[in-house]
Formats: sequence, structure tokens, C-alpha cells
Amino acid sequence: MNAPLAHPEALTVPVPGGDLAVLRWPAAVPGAPTVVAVHGITANGLAWFEVARVLAGRATLIAPDLRGRGASRTVGGPYGLARHADDVAALISALDLGPTLVVGHSMGAWITALAAVRHPELVSRVLLVDGAISFPLPDGVRSEEALAAVLGPALARLSMTFPDRAAYRAFWRRHPAFSADWSDGIDAYTQRDLIGTEPDLRSACVLEAVQVDGEQVLLDQDAAAAVHRLPCPGELLWAERGLLDEPQGLYDSKRIATAGLDPARVVAATLVPDTNHYSILWSAAGAEAVVRSLLGAGPAAE
Repeated sequence: MNAPLAHPEALTVPVPGGDLAVLRWPAAVPGAPTVVAVHGITANGLAWFEVARVLAGRATLIAPDLRGRGASRTVGGPYGLARHADDVAALISALDLGPTLVVGHSMGAWITALAAVRHPELVSRVLLVDGAISFPLPDGVRSEEALAAVLGPALARLSMTFPDRAAYRAFWRRHPAFSADWSDGIDAYTQRDLIGTEPDLRSACVLEAVQVDGEQVLLDQDAAAAVHRLPCPGELLWAERGLLDEPQGLYDSKRIATAGLDPARVVAATLVPDTNHYSILWSAAGAEAVVRSLLGAGPAAE
């Protein structure tokens, strides 16, 4: 039987423009490492709930809500991946963590790589989960179109309102990448995103933040270069399927080979079978693969 979900502590860290909301799952053993976990473009810190459960206190896990998301929605702009990377560095410094292992999922992977490049004295190792490798947009495709095509329902909800929490739950349960793995943890993660009062509930994500950050994920040259300039060891885990659970994921063996990763910087690039872009965090196979890498055991051989 799976262990119950761990309930994180809530704290705040000052950053330019306000206080960043942070979730902390403390370690249960002396001398355990600390991990800073960075979520994706329309997510929040509770996206790491299953990783925290699988860690089971073997590390302290610290997961901020990025500015413009979740309980950090009032921390305003300027947005952008470099701003988020600097916020991660501010968190590490404010909590006096020293050189720290940082893991990022999706957009959080680009932020993680940038944090290492911009603040090498604060980042000891990185784990990049289904993100951080960029490819040029096809000719004639605008960034707005690409972002809408990639994010689908996750982006569409930012302009929607919901009469009650049950309606928001139903919205997410229809998402093809969520429905098969629905759990109390996913429910808590999605409900953390809601603000307002019935019958006018909406996502906490600030649309401007998502638009600015999304364009940089697609087009920013510094963000694209970060994975090739890592000053510390890194690993990549990639999902077999995509954001809508489609057979083609963001990456595959050919795309990763084409990216030309430096094996001295990204020491392993490993498929996590039978996962999609989201379930690589919260399915049993996904969370266990992430935790193996976080604890230094490395991905299981396929």
C-alpha cells in the first residue's frame, strides 16, 4: 500500500516585488539532502506531491509557487525565465541552503538550467524533467500558436470561470493526460490553482506571466543555450508520451540525439516508459524515477 500523502509546511521568501510562497516537505532523517523543485508553466508547487511521498523524508523538498502562479500570483513582473531563475537563487540564499540540487519539470527545467548558469555557486546538480531542450519553431508558426497547440486545455482555462470547485475538478478530470491517474494528490494540486468566490472561480495563473514565459521557452536564446552551458552535472528524464497523452512526446531518442547534449554536462538522458508529460511527476513509475535520480541512484536501466 502506498504511504499517505505528506502535507507540506507553508513559508514565504522575499524576492523583488513581493514574497514568494513556498511549500516545504522536511526530511525525516539527520543529514538528509535538500532539493529545490521548480514547477511548470501553469502549475504550482504542489505539483511535486507524489515525489514528496516517494521521497518519504529521505530529503527535504522545497517547492515554490513561481511568481504569477498559485499563492505567488501577486508577485508581479517583470516575468521571464531569467527572473524565475533569479528567484530560485534568492530562495536558496534566503534559506541558507548552500550549493543545492535543483530539479525542474517542463518550463521549470529551463529555469533550473538557467539558475545553474546564472548562479553556479548556488546549484550543485540539476535534474531536468521533460524540459530544457529547445528546438526552432517550424517556418511560419507564431509563438502564440505554438504555445496554444502545446499547452491545450492548460492554457485555455486561464480565460475561463467555474461556478464551483466541483466544476473545476470535472474540467481537469476530462484532460486526457490526467484522467487515468486521478488521485487525491492531483485533486489537491489542481484545487490549489483556484482563486475567487463561487460562482466566479478562476485559475490563479496570471495570463501575462504565462504568455511572457511561454514565449521565452519557445524563443529565448539564453534559455535554449543553458542546457549546453551547465556548470554542474545534470541529468535528463523524458516522458514517452506528450502533454495530451499523445504517443509522440516532447522528446524522443532522435530529437535528443539531434540536440547535441554534452555528455560531460548532461551525464544521462533517460526515457521513463509509460509516462506522459504530467504523469512523469505523479505516476508511480515517474515519481520513482525522479526520486532515484534525486537520491543519486540514477535512473533504472531500461
